[in-house]
Amino acid sequence: MTPAIFGMSGLMLTDAERAFFASCNPAGYILFGRNCDTPDQMRALTDDLRGLHGRDELLILIDQEGGRVSRMKPPAWPAYPPQGVFDRLYDVAPISAMEAARCNARAIGLDLAEAGVSSDALPLLDVRHEGAHDVIGDRALGSDPMRVAALGRAVLDGLADAGVVGIVKHMPGHGRALCDSHKNLPTVTASDEELAVDLAPFEVLRNAPMAMSAHIVFEAWDPLRPATQSPTVIENIIRKRIGFGGLLMTDDIDMQALSGTIPERSAAAIAAGCDVVLNCWARMDEMEGICAALPEMSAKSRARLDTAMAGANVACPFDGAEERAEAIAKRDALLEAAGVSA
Repeated sequence: MTPAIFGMSGLMLTDAERAFFASCNPAGYILFGRNCDTPDQMRALTDDLRGLHGRDELLILIDQEGGRVSRMKPPAWPAYPPQGVFDRLYDVAPISAMEAARCNARAIGLDLAEAGVSSDALPLLDVRHEGAHDVIGDRALGSDPMRVAALGRAVLDGLADAGVVGIVKHMPGHGRALCDSHKNLPTVTASDEELAVDLAPFEVLRNAPMAMSAHIVFEAWDPLRPATQSPTVIENIIRKRIGFGGLLMTDDIDMQALSGTIPERSAAAIAAGCDVVLNCWARMDEMEGICAALPEMSAKSRARLDTAMAGANVACPFDGAEERAEAIAKRDALLEAAGVSA
């Protein structure tokens, strides 16, 4: 198995993608808006991927947060609020906020499970900091680390209720970045003591099944390499200090925070200790280069993948419309009772 997650170009597999994926045997796949038209179309695509590999618990992930990061859009699917709405509700009613976040995540999870998507890149555990770039912004669950952890736990539970595996991000924290790592490499100059605030939610949820790394340089830990490619950050901070034992995937390896060719970036991330490289854009030459540059997935990483995906239950088609409507209605009632607008 190749330790990579690849994207696809359209609503169904091309002949070239089918042949390449069968040969390369990637660890999983990521879906974007270009792959999402209707629930039936998505189910056909995800069933095709599972059939190609003979793995019911295949990792098929998507970024379906709500708000501005939503790949599955109306009218085929409901619109969901940004995660920051639960931070605002927490100001008024903490218990209601956790339940609303859980219900919202359950509804999202039911959408995904119906479409055969086994994992969501949610929740963000990035602690929001004043003056940081808005790339996180209203996607964050708050500026208090224990609030972020509590709401993050509720999101993981809601997704799991629907048979979908959550991915915490962006470890060890994106909340201080002064620029967008999609476009530039952020450097965080905070001290180790200050960064303890950012680590706290990840420490509380260290038993999450999967996590996504941050393409950020933390001068206090490794002034030369972004976390995704830093053995020091991955081993000393993520694995030991946070205590995270699950599957660690990179953020999108194409992002401009990183330098070098796509295969070089990928090899550096795996060498640093990431379990899997995330490559989103379905460019065949890049995917072939990654496949050629990476070693076989290690036994330890494969075990982490298998453990994470044991919590997925999306292989059998079902109609979740009624359950989804109930979860959304409960979320909205909790928000309305507290006077918080979604």
